[in-house]
Amino acid sequence: MSTPKNDQMFPKLNGAQLARIEAFGKRRRVEAGEILFDFGKVSPGVYVLISGQIDIVGQAEGAETIVTVHEPGEFTGELNVLTGRPSLVRGRAAAAGEVLQIDRAELYRIVQTDPELSEIFLRAYILRRTYLIANSPGDVVLVGSSHSADTLRLKSFLTRNGHPYTYVDVERDPDIQVLLDHFQVKVSEIPVLICRGKSVLRRPTNAEAAACLGFNAEIDENAVYDVIVVGAGPSGLAAAVYAASEGLKSLVLETNAPGGQAGSSSRIENYLGFPTGVSGQELAGRAFIQAQKFGAHVAIARSAAALKCTQRPFTIQLSDGGFVSGNAVVIATGAEYRKLPLTNLSKFEGNGIYYGATPMEAQLCQDQEIAIVGGGNSAGQAAVFLSGFAKRVNVVVRGPGLAETMSRYLISRIEDSPNIKLHTHTEIDSLEGEERLERVNWRCTETGGQFTCNTQHLFLMTGATPNTAWLDGCVTLDDKRFVKTGTDLGPEELAAAKWPLRRQPYLLETSMPHVFAVGDVRSGSVKRVASSVGEGSIAIQMVHKALAE
Repeated sequence: MSTPKNDQMFPKLNGAQLARIEAFGKRRRVEAGEILFDFGKVSPGVYVLISGQIDIVGQAEGAETIVTVHEPGEFTGELNVLTGRPSLVRGRAAAAGEVLQIDRAELYRIVQTDPELSEIFLRAYILRRTYLIANSPGDVVLVGSSHSADTLRLKSFLTRNGHPYTYVDVERDPDIQVLLDHFQVKVSEIPVLICRGKSVLRRPTNAEAAACLGFNAEIDENAVYDVIVVGAGPSGLAAAVYAASEGLKSLVLETNAPGGQAGSSSRIENYLGFPTGVSGQELAGRAFIQAQKFGAHVAIARSAAALKCTQRPFTIQLSDGGFVSGNAVVIATGAEYRKLPLTNLSKFEGNGIYYGATPMEAQLCQDQEIAIVGGGNSAGQAAVFLSGFAKRVNVVVRGPGLAETMSRYLISRIEDSPNIKLHTHTEIDSLEGEERLERVNWRCTETGGQFTCNTQHLFLMTGATPNTAWLDGCVTLDDKRFVKTGTDLGPEELAAAKWPLRRQPYLLETSMPHVFAVGDVRSGSVKRVASSVGEGSIAIQMVHKALAE
């Protein structure tokens, strides 16, 4: 697996660029065979090759493979150098030579202060990670089943966090028993995550997987952050980028993966600056890198369990029992698709019922009939995307059509697609199946007609339930439990909340001073990616004002 050379993935720094970068590192000799960084260990930084040769080595089934060979003027690394996660590859000097070693802190200084070098490094690192995801088996083996909801959860977690992995299906791989016997794993214990050929996790949580793979640097629980952003969807990532770039000590807590609900969108075509569209995962991944470039600490699979708001600095209790403190909080926890009131819904979740349409779900739907419930943009994007894989896509909506809830460009795509059928005035009545979903029954509310769809794949993208349970009475919510902010807070509500300041709440400030809400979790927000990004960036200006008081 030798990576094809190109000037963007493996640029050579010219004399002027090398001269500028020299001040950020130190030169040293390396000997042939010396390991500069290794599998599963955090790299000390980046190496710019002055003379000699560095082999970048991957592993596949226990054997080494050459990923690429660095020549003088080139530099090592990919995104894990920036994030501080363990290396996916080994860097070994193939010949004696000289390198300029730049540690991670100095690399951050380069990308923050030198626009030209910042573009060169970040573009190369993004392209290299993209190549590794597509071509490398990675350092993780996931053993699972296509009939397991936890398998789909872990596949989604690894994919959306951009971590390469090898997937082995117990129903399809004829040699699976050899692997299971080697690691002393029973079929009943799947899904199993094997980290770097050593650690074996049986039915792990996302947090356990993140810990095994070294996704997060340790959070300093004794530190007091200027601002803690809870949620890394578009609004939370925007807040993190602006906070960190403006010098605020920032921590971001994210339960699953960067991007939130938007991260599962197959293609967003009405986001400013992307005329050909951009996937939610790609947009989130770039924003995640941007936040870390400016120094924000983003913690993955670390959830907020409760907000302690009786005094400043505020304390957030984490789901794993830890605590973090900050002088300001930005609530960006978003909303989840509303679950249908069906008695056996939970039985089929992740095993026929899905809440996102990514390439993983698309593979499951190849040449099959599927159904999507919902009339918003997310449902429209899913219908258009999945129509390229499924034999037939049924879109089920309760209303008379899509015009009031969906963008016109998506409606046109649906109308022009021969394998998408719209069912208006229709509601799901029941689900049927043994081990997995087999049939969906729906009813026309106008005629009372009953229909059965023989499908194993139902996508639910209807309504929204805000993720506000963790706020524990600290801020005022509306009747649907979305967070009220700014001028939406009336005098009686502020009095009930004991608002202590002479000024009124800022535009995105809650009924608790120094606590802000942005994006889908906020009452009255426009449920679009662009508006969420705007709110996240605007909130930081108000955080500055609040902290200055």
